[in-house]
Amino acid sequence: MSIDVVAPELSEEEFTKFCEFFYRKTGILFESKKKYFVERRLSERIVKSNNKDFREYFLALRFEPGGEEMQSLVNAMTVNETYFFREDYQLKALIDGIMPEITGRKRRGESVRVWSMPCSSGEEPYSLAIAMLEFWSDVDHYEVEILASDIDSSILTDARAGIFSERSLQRLPSHLLSKYFTRFSADKYKISDDLRGSISFSKANIIDPMQMAHYRGLDVIFCRNLLIYFDDVSRREAVEALYDCLAPGGYVCLGHSESMSRISPLFQPRKFGEAIVYQKPIEPRR
Repeated sequence: MSIDVVAPELSEEEFTKFCEFFYRKTGILFESKKKYFVERRLSERIVKSNNKDFREYFLALRFEPGGEEMQSLVNAMTVNETYFFREDYQLKALIDGIMPEITGRKRRGESVRVWSMPCSSGEEPYSLAIAMLEFWSDVDHYEVEILASDIDSSILTDARAGIFSERSLQRLPSHLLSKYFTRFSADKYKISDDLRGSISFSKANIIDPMQMAHYRGLDVIFCRNLLIYFDDVSRREAVEALYDCLAPGGYVCLGHSESMSRISPLFQPRKFGEAIVYQKPIEPRR
């Protein structure tokens, strides 16, 4: 039996307390202008968890032993909106500039590891796979591994299913749509089983050192439009975590409105065509 709960009107003290708690858990900081959004999403979780008000819910959340409700809250509070071939100038930089540099330091047959973090509902990692299959002439000469992670467990379920709306696919050329997708319903398409099977999806929180320790030796990380939700402290923590995940000489691609130079001196900026990306030095800084 569920309880009828309207969106709680949080006091400033309650809003601050909740935001500090969520920030410690995820690195995501809600500003005061997001108060209505937070209240709406909290009301959904209060109803679904059968708590009567915010105070009861917050107490249960803080002392929950298994973490299931915390994961449901994270899923509710994170925004996932993306589409295929987003910021495609970075895909061009990957194919024309980054891949030749990476493989120039490898032997044929060795692995090339690319990570999409956060991957949202899968448009980005599947775009990476399609771009490499279609436009990278050396794709068959290396063992390409594409990893994809997100903090939102429900969106990962969607990503694994590989079913996308026409809106998500609007920038994908028609010949690639017909090659890699089949119609699933009136306005949805399903990606091919081969492509679905080529991506390794996992849940990861970028500011959790234990989770991030599982990702090492990566050649390229696409971490686009995540750091804009963090403050300066959590941005530095996230960037240092990405640095540790990369192999020497590896690259990070950020969103178009993000700049590593304002966050950390660890990386060297590089320009490939229209894209500025950030490279971990091959030799450690002295």
